[in-house]
Amino acid sequence: MKQGLETGVNKQEVAYQTIRQRILEGRYGPGHRFIIDELSRELGVSQTPVREAIRRLEAEGLVQYQRYSGVRVAPINPEAYVETLSVLAVLEGYAASAASPHLTKEDLEQLRKMLLEMERALAGMDFMEFGRLNREFHWVTVQRCGNACLLDNIRNLRAKVDAVRRNIFMVIPRRGEESLAEHRRIYELLAAQAAPEEIETFVRRHKLRTVEAFQIWKREGG
Repeated sequence: MKQGLETGVNKQEVAYQTIRQRILEGRYGPGHRFIIDELSRELGVSQTPVREAIRRLEAEGLVQYQRYSGVRVAPINPEAYVETLSVLAVLEGYAASAASPHLTKEDLEQLRKMLLEMERALAGMDFMEFGRLNREFHWVTVQRCGNACLLDNIRNLRAKVDAVRRNIFMVIPRRGEESLAEHRRIYELLAAQAAPEEIETFVRRHKLRTVEAFQIWKREGG
């Protein structure tokens, strides 16, 4: 009985992660309609795990039910992106400053290697990989902040940013070079054990520059 339950949970998780990743990668674009039966056959699971996965994605804002047309990938919400990233800027800035005294040599080495990987991704115009590394980089900078509530809020807000699915580096490639330089500076501040206030200010400003780049892009007809 227990084994069957675990199998069901695993199938649901596989369905959830697979569908979610395809949405974030753009394989399922805004407005894409999901046909549960076809999706369950493709994933090799019954319809139940797929429906449960869809419900989770709906809760995150990635998909939505539309009358008469069923389940579709949610449209992009630029306002939600700006609002969420602006709040995330404040939280991640504070978390990075709180975590900075507790970063290990291994953490700093991981950040250094990520910078090299980000350089390669940007040089190869692999913006999806660059975006993934960007998110991982920031998680390393905040994960040792010692505040579980703060980390939970950061996770939740990140999920909302994912729900908007706007990969800023793909729609505004020039932001990638600027962002990479800012990431290098964040690393330098952390490695030098700069004052927490300086780290907090720079990380917050780094996030807000992305907001500003997005707003300019929208005003210019993006």
